[in-house]
Amino acid sequence: MKKNTLTLLFGGLTVIGITALTNCTSGTDEKVEKTGYETSSSPDSLCLVNPSWFPHSQTPAPEEGQGSPFDTSSTTNQIFHQWSWNKFLWLTKPDAGGNPLFLNQSKVKQVTSHMGAVSVPSGALVVLQDTAQAGFESAVLKTNPNYNNGTGAMVYYSIHMNPTMYTAGLGFANQLKNGQLPASNEASFPVGSFELKVAWVPVSAIPASKQSEYYTATASLSTNNGVSFTNTEVALIGMHVVGIVQNHPEFIWATFEHDDLSPDYDWDANSASSASDQLLFKTGNTSGINGILYNSTTELGQTPNQVFDLFQYGIPRNSDGTFMNTSQQEPADFQNVDGINQCVKSQLDDVWANYFYNGSIWLNTDGKTPLQQAQLIDSLAGNIGNATPGSFARGSMNCANVTMETFTQTFETNISQINAGTLANCFSCHSSQSFSVSSNVSPIYLSHSFQGYLLDLQGNSFKKTETIKSKAEQRVLKLMRK
Repeated sequence: MKKNTLTLLFGGLTVIGITALTNCTSGTDEKVEKTGYETSSSPDSLCLVNPSWFPHSQTPAPEEGQGSPFDTSSTTNQIFHQWSWNKFLWLTKPDAGGNPLFLNQSKVKQVTSHMGAVSVPSGALVVLQDTAQAGFESAVLKTNPNYNNGTGAMVYYSIHMNPTMYTAGLGFANQLKNGQLPASNEASFPVGSFELKVAWVPVSAIPASKQSEYYTATASLSTNNGVSFTNTEVALIGMHVVGIVQNHPEFIWATFEHDDLSPDYDWDANSASSASDQLLFKTGNTSGINGILYNSTTELGQTPNQVFDLFQYGIPRNSDGTFMNTSQQEPADFQNVDGINQCVKSQLDDVWANYFYNGSIWLNTDGKTPLQQAQLIDSLAGNIGNATPGSFARGSMNCANVTMETFTQTFETNISQINAGTLANCFSCHSSQSFSVSSNVSPIYLSHSFQGYLLDLQGNSFKKTETIKSKAEQRVLKLMRK
């Protein structure tokens, strides 16, 4: 584990149904009405459930619909973390051909950032050309060249979506275009919908002695914005797993990273440091947030090649290292994330043992009807990610992935400005607001790839759609820096 821390519709609208184990409202334990995941007073046994997730080759899909642990009016913190690891293990288990399920195009579609279907050529498992960092029109991430004797590389991204979500997205977009569905609505993607974003790097950036510690695959890779492609061996370094479960139309936003990328910021010591080179962090230490503030001239952090996770597991700390007072009670949440990581790592015997769960974020929808859940998402709009006490967000209040939100882990320019009121997370950018008209709201707008497809369908060019998206991102930035 990182730093050795063991420590639809198609005839009518679908709105996701009722709530989802420490209590979502209080952040503490532990009443269960229906279960498929066992609750535990010992977080390091959270992965030992029935049916078993292990061996990895037999990991079952998580329960997430009617009759699942989420089909209850009182939820606990534990089941969100259990779903996250269960979903990741299911998505990465080998299919009959030995490849992870998420790269099986008959089961999970690779799509563009505008939800367009990607044709994966023979001899490759994934197509890569996108290098854009989350929240920026032009920011990119490069590896630490010292990690492999002066050889660095660009980080690339792929997006994947299951047929349930893809088909629903097509239907919703057509109804919006034709006026059958108003621009503001309470529509939600069906339970079981999921979308993935995956970060990859050419294996040339990794020492030969360490390449076996990464999941690798053959990619059809373009280094010239799609002009030409070459089959290239790449390594997976990060993954977002975003899915709909019963009573949670806002999606659960879970994220995973490879162990050897970068350190976590040590808030007590006021620095991030590593005694050896890592893929994204050169030997040494850095104080403050310059390592994760982007320099558009060098295309690196203001402190080059020293990016880091601002908070371990995305769980905010104060300057003295204590847990920040937010809408998620701690330390129960931290203990559950850390414990389930220990549990899973003790059971895995394949390459995926070298990856860890960096937390997830969701909303407290306890006791709300499906309509009320959608109305809550719409009413929160751009404030959906608020982390101050009394807000609806739960889980990792600064949820981010160092490979994808490298330079948007905070919207502040100085570490002293970071507090519960200025935290950044998945919901900071993914809200119910439409890219084009912020007053138009819907739970389906949480998916940026869906919004991209919708804008394209409405007659916008790819470039125009990206411009509209960029303006929406700047609107978020302005709101966050008020």
